[in-house]
Amino acid sequence: MFLEMTVSSLSVDPFTNMPVVVLKDASGERNVAIWIGLGEASAIATELEKIKLDRPMTHDLMKTVLGLCQARVERVEIHDLRDNTFYATLYIQRADGTIVGVDARPSDAIAMALRARAPIRVDEKVIARAHKKALTIELAEPLLHDDVSFDAKLETLTDGAFGKWKM
Repeated sequence: MFLEMTVSSLSVDPFTNMPVVVLKDASGERNVAIWIGLGEASAIATELEKIKLDRPMTHDLMKTVLGLCQARVERVEIHDLRDNTFYATLYIQRADGTIVGVDARPSDAIAMALRARAPIRVDEKVIARAHKKALTIELAEPLLHDDVSFDAKLETLTDGAFGKWKM
């Protein structure tokens, strides 16, 4: 079963110095953190912060091309997590109404969904696997205490816990 989620925050992981996007469901009770690349973080940040650039970036170009072809992003689904890699599908609706799925990195799919105002859905099994995997990662003491699971701690983090992504 898929849960609709939104971008809750875009931050920098203080341990790896890598960007991390946190998705949360409408209730705020379920979330998933996905570590992403710097370029994709920049693409997500520019859309979240409504920054207008002089020239189109890759995701803006892709949205424009889809529009010119009378197609649009219908939804994004993050459907698997294998060997520390998340998998997503970008669903495109063609002019004739047919919907086709395109394999995509979650970060690119999220950047496209934000631009298209399309839903982002995450499979519940992916959320469970991501939280289970996080339990095996040894983190610094302030973030994780012996008697508190990573899952429980992640649920209580504020949007600024990792430090906001700055353009």
